[in-house]
Amino acid sequence: MTPADRETAPSSPPGLEGDTALWVAGVSKTFRAGHRRVPALQNVSFRVRQGTVTGLIGPDGAGKTTLMRLAAGLMAPDSGTITILGKDATAQSMAVQSSIGYMPQRFGLYEDLTVQENLDLYADLQGVPEPARPARYRDLIHMAGLAPFTARLAGQLSGGMKQKLGLACALVRQPPLLLLDEPTVGVDPLSRRELWSIVYRLVREQGTGVLLSTAYLDEAERCDEVVLLHDGQFLEQGAPAALREPMRGRTYAVTAADVPTRSLQAVLAQAPGVLDALVQGDHIRLVMENDAPPDLGALLPGVKGAELAAVAPRFEDGFVALLKRRAGGETARRPVTAAAPRPAEPGRPVIEVNDLQRRFGSFYAVKGVTFAVSRGEVFGLLGANGAGKSTTFRMLCGLLPASGGNLRVAGVDLRYAAAAARARIGYMSQKFSLYANLSVAENLRFFSGAYGLSGTRGAGRMDWALEEFALAPMAESVSGDLSLGHKQQLALACALMHEPDILFLDEPTSGVDPLARRKFWSRINGLAETGVTVMVTTHFMEEAEYCDRLAIMAAGEILTMGTPAEVKGKARSSALPEPTMEDAFVGLIQTHARQGAAA
Repeated sequence: MTPADRETAPSSPPGLEGDTALWVAGVSKTFRAGHRRVPALQNVSFRVRQGTVTGLIGPDGAGKTTLMRLAAGLMAPDSGTITILGKDATAQSMAVQSSIGYMPQRFGLYEDLTVQENLDLYADLQGVPEPARPARYRDLIHMAGLAPFTARLAGQLSGGMKQKLGLACALVRQPPLLLLDEPTVGVDPLSRRELWSIVYRLVREQGTGVLLSTAYLDEAERCDEVVLLHDGQFLEQGAPAALREPMRGRTYAVTAADVPTRSLQAVLAQAPGVLDALVQGDHIRLVMENDAPPDLGALLPGVKGAELAAVAPRFEDGFVALLKRRAGGETARRPVTAAAPRPAEPGRPVIEVNDLQRRFGSFYAVKGVTFAVSRGEVFGLLGANGAGKSTTFRMLCGLLPASGGNLRVAGVDLRYAAAAARARIGYMSQKFSLYANLSVAENLRFFSGAYGLSGTRGAGRMDWALEEFALAPMAESVSGDLSLGHKQQLALACALMHEPDILFLDEPTSGVDPLARRKFWSRINGLAETGVTVMVTTHFMEEAEYCDRLAIMAAGEILTMGTPAEVKGKARSSALPEPTMEDAFVGLIQTHARQGAAA
């Protein structure tokens, strides 16, 4: 909240103030984990106005879901008050629940019921009169694009369709306030855009107030206001531009023709005066600590042909700057020199896929997929929900047999020697595959044994993991109690214990904060520089920019493949001269859908 906002904001719950839908005043909430007390929220205050979309922004563990449940009257705060539409969310929880729409993080659907049966159930629960239902159902089904699927079981819907059905169920009785808890997590960019279209239609046509939590920082740009949370603490409230505009004059694109992009990023990230340096396809996005014009010669000593161009700031730039200020400044920098361009690797590719197919009965989840990945390459596999990328990923890891085609990983034909290939593969799943009841050290020891490490080598790799990932201080801590960032570090350490040649990353940064994401990708880039081949699936379009090449899939097929610049270039037009990766992704998926409908 800006100083001006603080001066004009009411000091007590404005129960009669017409434009205030939700008021949070000094709210704190603590949970118990064994013998420990874990603060989820600490003295949080903000308000949500009617007829606006307010984004609750922050990584997993920031306190977003706790705050949503408190606002929905499902829990009581330890201190402070929450007032919704003039009602106390604790003392009048039943009245609050009957007057709002609430979509929990996991959709709240009954997967053994059809789409229509889910709508009927929510209409019963919300007391919608029978005569009013048909017209309301027609509006919701049309708005959510679910008309062809009303008889389908909810459990058989794609992630994006489940998301839209969950929203429709929350809207069966038109609420004046809608609480959406991370409705876009784990779904593709096209489904995210469709949800935002529905949300803004509600706001525009019916004046609904919306509080929407998300870990996707690009979604903050779509909100009227944002509330920033981190580690359970309120950071700031205001329009996205209030955090973005102070970064103007501090953001640049840097290129150097003779230096690999990852090496360039490693040097710039350590340069004095640099706040942030991110790989974005063929250039580095540079954010400076102040608005003084940067000296490329000082930032890149000995690098010839480097070029610098000013670019517009983003909301994420301001959020990262805010987090780094709160962290008490930057960590100590280590000297880095630009690596020479990697010579071409002779011989066969590390991963070879030819006419790959996977059938489930008569349904083809993957059909005719062909690509190759070289040593030291970072290759991205992107696609809408249900596109077949997860199935492809599982076949590449040797976890699922192919129905047809040829598949070689690390020189091994997976049809005959999957175990031999898996010994050279590191795998980090989206949920990190840790054993929550084991300590950090016990997880590392278990994965060492699973990979056949023992004796001196096993002990040496244990020491390496604890030191390299700064896990030694928490070696005896139960992994389930770790923060998401530390869980991510531990999961990566487990995947690297046996020094694999190939690393598979399945949505590795889902929900972690921007600083943890940057630290993670700095490590991945370093591994690629040493020759480790990396394959990644992600719904973060920013992470697609980190890849050397990427493939975009739909309906089990590859639609396009190339460098990030090449993929974005295919979406360039007079109406869209500088397309983003999301623009390119959505355009490809929509074109494929239109062609399929016309066929």
